[in-house]
Amino acid sequence: MTPVELSRTVLHAVRRAVDEGELAVAVMPERVVVAPPGPGGCGDYATNVALQLARPAGQPAPAVAELLRTRLLRTDGISDVVVTGPGFLNISLDGDADGRLVRDILRAGPRYGHSDTLAGQAPELHAAHDVRAVVLMDAVARVLRSQGARPRLTCAGPPEDAWVRILGIPSDIPVGPGTDAPLRPVPAPADPTPLGRDAARWALLHPAPHDRPHIDDSQSEQHLAQRETNPLFRVRYAHARTRALLRNAADLGFTPEPGPVAPHGDVLPLLADHPRVLTATAAHRAPDRLARHLVAVADALGPLLPSVLPLGDEKPSAAHRARLALAEAAGTVLAGGLSLLGIDAPDHL
Repeated sequence: MTPVELSRTVLHAVRRAVDEGELAVAVMPERVVVAPPGPGGCGDYATNVALQLARPAGQPAPAVAELLRTRLLRTDGISDVVVTGPGFLNISLDGDADGRLVRDILRAGPRYGHSDTLAGQAPELHAAHDVRAVVLMDAVARVLRSQGARPRLTCAGPPEDAWVRILGIPSDIPVGPGTDAPLRPVPAPADPTPLGRDAARWALLHPAPHDRPHIDDSQSEQHLAQRETNPLFRVRYAHARTRALLRNAADLGFTPEPGPVAPHGDVLPLLADHPRVLTATAAHRAPDRLARHLVAVADALGPLLPSVLPLGDEKPSAAHRARLALAEAAGTVLAGGLSLLGIDAPDHL
């Protein structure tokens, strides 16, 4: 069960409780957010939906949580539900939840985390005639489309030729005033195009829109440097290493096979959180959230990679195949996330 499927399962439990008169809620939530448990939580995922429903239902949050807990325990694929704190639902999945998540990612490929959450919506995006604003709008539009929306883009002026040719901005963005407040991030202090498409887009998108990007002459080199202090390099290098491991494993005669992986640190929770990050990125028009998430995945993946391949005369085992599958899944998430930012994820660096 993926996070998206679990979200729908919890929402279905809420709707059934309303339909059967156990909850009196005038306005139903459109979706339920599930995420890895925070401090004090347990299980595979947690949700605060009971706290959201308590006031409109006229019931204490723990009572709403207990009502939903009873319903969720009858659902296939859920092994346990625990109510913690003021009314958080902590959900444990049956069996090999780790292996199922990895299989779901590999099945979806770079589209893992894409959904129809915003289907039918056509948000209007308008950018000032500024290179950072236009790149930001392009990235936001990509993420909105990944969630089913069909954004309409306008710009205060026609995109410059270099923005189209080097940065990959669509050449056909209509010029117009726009009906909503324009996207106006803090402008870049210098022309980013000399960095090339990938480094320039990262330099413009990785900082939050209200933060100043580092692109002046004294700092721009860091975006091209292939060293650990460069977050874009860490993300692309982690992806390239996962692809190298797949090639090396093939030479050794074994392939990835999802299964339990222990210890895995923060990699699996971060992968499970990827759909929520995409939804939040779309909702807040903030590609920096996705960029920071990719850096977190890359950094969490590092400690796992040395243990993927057998050492010396060691024969490939189920553990090696499971770790290889997890590495492949993480690389898939990194590539898919970079693509939504308009950045390439090469297999070789």
